[in-house]
Amino acid sequence: MNQRVLVAITAVLRSVPCRASVRFATGAATAWLTGCAHLGPRTVAVDRFDYSTAIADSWKRQTLLNIVKTRYMDLPVFVDVESIVAGYAMETALTTQGSLPQTAVAGGNTLTLGGSARFTDRPTITYVPLTGEKFLRGLVTPIDPKKIFFMLQAGYPADFLLALTVESLNGVRNRSAVGGAVREADPDFSPALELMREVQAAGGVGLWGEEDKTNGAATMLFFREDDLPADMVAKVAEIRRLLRLPPGARQFRLTYSPVRGAEGELAVNSRSLLQIMIAFASYLDAPEAHLKDRSVLPAFENASREPRPNGVRIHSGKERPADAFVAVRYRNHWFWIENSDWQTKRALTAIMFFLTLAETGDSGKLPLITVPAQ
Repeated sequence: MNQRVLVAITAVLRSVPCRASVRFATGAATAWLTGCAHLGPRTVAVDRFDYSTAIADSWKRQTLLNIVKTRYMDLPVFVDVESIVAGYAMETALTTQGSLPQTAVAGGNTLTLGGSARFTDRPTITYVPLTGEKFLRGLVTPIDPKKIFFMLQAGYPADFLLALTVESLNGVRNRSAVGGAVREADPDFSPALELMREVQAAGGVGLWGEEDKTNGAATMLFFREDDLPADMVAKVAEIRRLLRLPPGARQFRLTYSPVRGAEGELAVNSRSLLQIMIAFASYLDAPEAHLKDRSVLPAFENASREPRPNGVRIHSGKERPADAFVAVRYRNHWFWIENSDWQTKRALTAIMFFLTLAETGDSGKLPLITVPAQ
């Protein structure tokens, strides 16, 4: 505040009674305090999106890290964000001190203004480690076939989704990574999935529920042929042949089985979440140094360098990638998925969906870790 302003304030105070000056200071303090009212609603527009972005990014990194760890025969560990309680505090204070002597001998009129403000943002974040028997059961139990096919009906391409989540369809086997070795798919498996994707795009495949008096509710897969072009009808017939299904049947009851199903059934040998993660990890380009020191499973390596049926690939290197969809650091190396690699991004997102669908924990019986963020 320069000298000219001080003179102006002094002049005003000389002409204003003491009681009026007090009213002036009180009014200024009230205006300042009311200007900071309703602090909470103003934070929603920012914090809601910031927290959701932070949780999504950490979830992607955790999922990728656990996929990488399965390739190294390390233990996958999951920690969920149970709750976020955002706490805010705003404290303000305004002080005034003045001297209004009746004579100029005492030094003239003076006014001192002082203020302070403190803003505190102290969220409390609760983490839940997923452990115990229920988590392990959710990790190793095969996914319910109807959940897989409902995602197919939701728009996921059949060739991508089924190649990721099933070991076999009606006894026709998929590519699999078992016991540190890769077993390639049966010759009829990939062509059947490619044809199913084309029929799916034409609207020729769907699901519906049926009440079975013997077995209860059932999920039925059906092929629509009445309003399909002739070439699509021929492709439906080819799908039946490749998957060893009856030639004239149009609907099939979805069942879980590693072998060929009975009449009117489509036997789905679905994978567990752990199997899906191991299969995903087989497309990881392991660092040469880790292959030499035998810290990573080498049996996958030949398969991981072959052309990938769905374009899936996890990169590795010593330097952190500049532009990655998600990147994690493990054993002094970076592992990442390229931001332009939509096939691998889609596969990672599907795994995250299945992690949500599976029963992987019970927060009511698990230890909670509550961390106040200062």
